[in-house]
Amino acid sequence: MSTTWVNAEQGKPGLPVERAGWFARRVHWTDAAYTLALLLGAGYATRQYSAFMDVYELAILWCCVPVVAYMGYRWGALKALVSAVAVLSLGSLAMYGGSLASAEQRFFLKYLLSSQSAILWMGVLFVLATAAYWIGLLGRSPTASFVGTACTWGAVLMGFTGMFVRWYESYLIGPDVGHIPVSNLYEVFVLFSLITGLYYLYYEQAYKTRQLGAFVMLVVVAAVGFLAWYGVERQAYAIQPLVPALQSWWMKIHVPANFIGYGTFSLAAMVAFAYLLKVHANAPSIKALLPTGVLGVLMFLEPLVFRNGGLSVYWAVYFGVGCVVVGGILLMRKRIADALPSLEVLDDVMYKSIAVGFAFFTVATILGALWAAEAWGAYWQWDPKETWALVVWLNYAAWLHMRLVKGLRGVVASYWALVGLLVTGFAFLGVNMFLSGLHSYGEL
Repeated sequence: MSTTWVNAEQGKPGLPVERAGWFARRVHWTDAAYTLALLLGAGYATRQYSAFMDVYELAILWCCVPVVAYMGYRWGALKALVSAVAVLSLGSLAMYGGSLASAEQRFFLKYLLSSQSAILWMGVLFVLATAAYWIGLLGRSPTASFVGTACTWGAVLMGFTGMFVRWYESYLIGPDVGHIPVSNLYEVFVLFSLITGLYYLYYEQAYKTRQLGAFVMLVVVAAVGFLAWYGVERQAYAIQPLVPALQSWWMKIHVPANFIGYGTFSLAAMVAFAYLLKVHANAPSIKALLPTGVLGVLMFLEPLVFRNGGLSVYWAVYFGVGCVVVGGILLMRKRIADALPSLEVLDDVMYKSIAVGFAFFTVATILGALWAAEAWGAYWQWDPKETWALVVWLNYAAWLHMRLVKGLRGVVASYWALVGLLVTGFAFLGVNMFLSGLHSYGEL
């Protein structure tokens, strides 16, 4: 499906009008080269590592080739990202030379390309991106907004590089330890940040607007804040062997599909907040306080939940920064609202984000049921994690039903999407903290 643009007068972003068709343009030589590189990479991996993969894992590998090739064809920036991640990851692997000790001995590994260094740079760049986006939004500065975009791309690049290198590092620890890095809260928070950031970049390019970055990056920075605390407080960055329940190829497809859902639902919630802020910009403060208050609750739950009996300095600072952000948004809502895209654009991004997330979350739920049948002998056992996954699915199924059948739009749909982040957050994290069950291996 190709894209044209309407409502783009005077430099304002417009809604995309999609034309039917799998191929939106002629195939460029870079598309062919990119696809060839993917085929060669899959062939090399099959030749070198087939002894460590079963038939299902080989099928996953080769199925990824046409999918990633087509995604690169549809979104040219993805080709550059995949290529850059490949170059940095392979360069890092070469510097290791088969020894994990190299991470402390080689300058570029120690400070840039080891998994922990790359993930640290990811967090720093996401924070800088958030600051730049807000400066660009409040100061009407295209340069600052561009810096925000550049930092977001840099964060995604470093994060994915760190994940691939972490995967390799796990095998350097021991062949029986090696696994795809989506097995614990630390790793999936990195994955969540990357998916949310990457999907935002796609919508930023598709709608030709950078103004939403200030809002979407707030939820990403909240995840980075958790990573900073969790990594230091619990030493969670250390690579651990998989528990028996996770020693399955199902994890390689179930978890990423799940977090595409979580990431896009979170993106939709932040866009919904922007929608409500624009609607209530000229309303009395008490009315404008409601959506800002919902955002405040979502932001402040994190330090309150993880305070461990007392508000540590880290979470006190986090709480204080959150108060400044929420209060600043409330006070400057008129200026912010004037810089935001039209309500039609915001509504369209929110809808498409939820639609994408719902599709992937549905697939992830089905895959999870199949995995449960293999691991525990039953597709569904009303485990707390399963139950809350169903609650999330029903919530967004109802949202989409009301939109497609009843034409739900506007303020009600936005509040629903914003509060949906609380439901999603509890299914993602709250269940692991407050409930026990078959998924107890994911506890904090």
